[in-house]
Amino acid sequence: MTLDEIKQKLFDNRTRLYCILDGVLVPDLPNRLYSGQIPSYCLFTGDLPPDMVYAAPYLAYLSPDSKFADWVLSEGIGKHWGIFIHSRRSIIEMRRHFTALTQVYDERGNPIRFRYYDPRVLKKFLPTCNGGELKLLFGETDALFAESDDGATVIRYRIADGKLETRLLNEER
Repeated sequence: MTLDEIKQKLFDNRTRLYCILDGVLVPDLPNRLYSGQIPSYCLFTGDLPPDMVYAAPYLAYLSPDSKFADWVLSEGIGKHWGIFIHSRRSIIEMRRHFTALTQVYDERGNPIRFRYYDPRVLKKFLPTCNGGELKLLFGETDALFAESDDGATVIRYRIADGKLETRLLNEER
């Protein structure tokens, strides 16, 4: 898909478009967000050591006319940089929701990082979820988006009648 095709499919005037980008994979992400004056928040809380600042996931608002959005959509798709979100909620509300999901606990109660914002993880995890787990993950979002395995298109995930609905964006009219 071309940049214009991706933007046409992702941007919707009825909802906001956010992304969660993985600082491990996106070059110089904190500085790009800051220098571009992009509304964004780190999803790891507390005082982070410098190396974690650059490895952390960041929630960012994308506007259709933003050079940053063009850069993310043209350079990041196919490189597993992150996921995209449709929501009518504010970035503060989205930050609260998605920050809570970054840490989960193993069977012994030990905290571990949950990299749901990696499209490869999200695509494998979502089909295993029951209705309650989907509701917890989606929260107040309308849809989640991740690149396809080959990076040729984007997959939309949403909840319909309590079940996961999946659709390739290049199949939508």
